[in-house]
Amino acid sequence: MLNRNEITTRRVATSRLQRKSSKEGEGEEQRRAKMSVELVDGATIRDFVEDETSFNDSVEGRFAALDVNRDGVLSYGEMVQELASLRLLETHFCLDEEETEAEEELRRLHGSVFAKFDRDGSGAVDLEEYRTETREMLLAVAKGLGFLPVQMVLEEGSLLKMAADRESKLLTA
Repeated sequence: MLNRNEITTRRVATSRLQRKSSKEGEGEEQRRAKMSVELVDGATIRDFVEDETSFNDSVEGRFAALDVNRDGVLSYGEMVQELASLRLLETHFCLDEEETEAEEELRRLHGSVFAKFDRDGSGAVDLEEYRTETREMLLAVAKGLGFLPVQMVLEEGSLLKMAADRESKLLTA
């Protein structure tokens, strides 16, 4: 099992490699396409959520990126890409009719997750609904991970990646 210093060393090395490969002026799609391997445990996520400034800034940034039409709420259509990144259902080597069934199941799952975010049932998710549900989801992930570090592949710009980056900065400061 890795100790905290080994976790920090691996995160810092990963972070340095990413900074070297990062270019200024990249679009959102290019940044989201980048992924890195990070070590994350429940404390990493819990501490991120409890740091109100970091958490709120990160959530507001993700919300703004998803709010394509800038109307201050997220429609189902605007959240589809974010929901797809959750990878609720993976299908491989499907036959055509099974693939259609899997796509329908995925639409139902996405609808169900969207409904959790849309707490007031208005058909749109405002910033507070997004923040509240995101906090609950991240805390559930933290509880599930517990205290043992898990190696995860995280997308640049994801809240889990932001949590790992925050911890790396704190541990190297």
